[in-house]
Amino acid sequence: MAGTTTTETKAPSQSVARTLTVLETLVAADDGMTLTALAQATRIPLATCASIVYTLEQRGYAARKVVGRSHFWRATLGLYGLATQLVRKVDLATVSQDEMRALAIEINMPVHIGVLNGASVVYVAKAATSDFIQFDTYPGKMAPYNLTALGKAIAAFLDEERLSPLLNQLSKGEGPGALPAGRKAFLNQLAEIKTRGYAIEVEEERADIACVAAPFFDAEGGPAGAVGVTGFKRDLVGDLLQRTTDGLTHIAATISTRLGYHAALR
Repeated sequence: MAGTTTTETKAPSQSVARTLTVLETLVAADDGMTLTALAQATRIPLATCASIVYTLEQRGYAARKVVGRSHFWRATLGLYGLATQLVRKVDLATVSQDEMRALAIEINMPVHIGVLNGASVVYVAKAATSDFIQFDTYPGKMAPYNLTALGKAIAAFLDEERLSPLLNQLSKGEGPGALPAGRKAFLNQLAEIKTRGYAIEVEEERADIACVAAPFFDAEGGPAGAVGVTGFKRDLVGDLLQRTTDGLTHIAATISTRLGYHAALR
């Protein structure tokens, strides 16, 4: 009937699912895989698996190396080309705006996204309503990375090459909770954050203010930014703190997925 909206859930395509399984397996493999090994790893019939990789080869997403009588298959950077096009279209200011706004309303505090720019965190998105207390956190604001939960959440997951120069640019906080700007103490903080999965900053940058943040990751597994909440120290405790961290880690995982990150393949 015209104008009728259907909510029917259709069964997934087995052929598409198998193709994606083959691709994911090839990407995760350290070396090329024979068809037999690939079929065993994916639990896909050998003939079907062969048909999939031959098609991927024709489309430029898989390649093979012949050694004697054996053919070894691997994924190509054709996939990277697709991902690059997608990432260019991703706007971090809107990538998870609905989820950010929902959390902001639930906890009655503003939610932000921040990215690393040198030794500073840049706020690139904010979700809040007009009845919130308006903290000095706005898109475009910059702050020392080591004095914010956003910056710490990102730094905790940087590789040594990217983190090392930042350790020489530790700013001294003005708040009563400011910690000594020492390299060893900061590295200990980052280790705790990495284990915990999120960062907390309490009165380091400013008195009475606390922040919580969780990192999100790009398709290559590197920290692309963090999503965080700013509130009063007195409020970010107990059950509300737990709800906040749960909400932030959920949003961070959502953003990571939308950026192409697949934790299961790491």
